[in-house]
Amino acid sequence: MAVPKRKTSKASKRKRRTHFKLEVPGMNNCPECGELKLSHRVCSSCGYYDGKQVVEVK
Repeated sequence: MAVPKRKTSKASKRKRRTHFKLEVPGMNNCPECGELKLSHRVCSSCGYYDGKQVVEVK
């Protein structure tokens, strides 16, 4: 089993963990249906953008 030769410092550990996030960046909940969607994009599940139906979804 591989064992580290030296202790990982707090700074190195925290630098590595800066990319671990609970939320996906740029993703929001759609106010109409509640699905996750990219910001400033039409919702792919319901077709709404800014409170208006923009795309007809089958």
